[in-house]
Amino acid sequence: MAHAVNQFAHPAEWAPIYFSAIASLVLGLAMLIGGVRPWVPVSGESAPRLGRRLARWMGLAVGWGSIAVGVIGLLLHLRSQFFDLRSIESLVYSAPVVAPLAYAGLGLLLLLNRMVPASHPDWPRWVLILALGGCLGNFLLCLMDHAQNGFWHVSEWTGVVAAALAVGALMGVIVYPGERSARRLAAGMLVLQMAVGLLGFWLHGQANLQGEMSSVRDRFLYGAPIFAPLLFNDLALLGMLGLWGLVRVEPSAWESGVVSTGDVAVAS
Repeated sequence: MAHAVNQFAHPAEWAPIYFSAIASLVLGLAMLIGGVRPWVPVSGESAPRLGRRLARWMGLAVGWGSIAVGVIGLLLHLRSQFFDLRSIESLVYSAPVVAPLAYAGLGLLLLLNRMVPASHPDWPRWVLILALGGCLGNFLLCLMDHAQNGFWHVSEWTGVVAAALAVGALMGVIVYPGERSARRLAAGMLVLQMAVGLLGFWLHGQANLQGEMSSVRDRFLYGAPIFAPLLFNDLALLGMLGLWGLVRVEPSAWESGVVSTGDVAVAS
């Protein structure tokens, strides 16, 4: 929808469309071949059947491809105006700079799930770091998007403040994963993200329905991005997965310096 605004003026704007479709098919096929859970090599483990190994490499390929799409998209968005004018105004009113990095974040998550076992204590902390990066990007995206109309409505500050609170809460739980108060605060902030995402989705939809354009299609195409607020919900679910992984770790293990999750134990 974002690239349809200028009718795909540059051929490169089709790249994320094609990649998203192909990547979805490849990941679906990988799950059919190797099962829902990605296989992660563990030392001393016998090699699994060829299907699971093939599925892992398919997931890794999609992950690296997603990172490439995100980084290249970032550079192309910057090239649209910022590299020429190098001003805050050109950064705000050009193509959304942070948006393509969502591909990079998804790619890193795919790599994580194929390189670190979900039972390993490092897995939830990496998931939380990715959620933190996403919330930081969401904060910048929300700030720059709403700055385009000068925060015309006071409710436009809601997403900016909520994203900033999520960044702080996730930082706390990453630094102090054994603190129950930090986990509770992070959980509360993630629930808030869910509410803000749904509220933003409704507000964007209402703004588009009440727009001045005669065509409903044009209102949603050129108006407020209807799906953008749901990024709050996506990141909240990712953060909750990370918190769920931390809960599986014995709280006393964080304090003693050794983290254990049943079959895995590492010195922190």
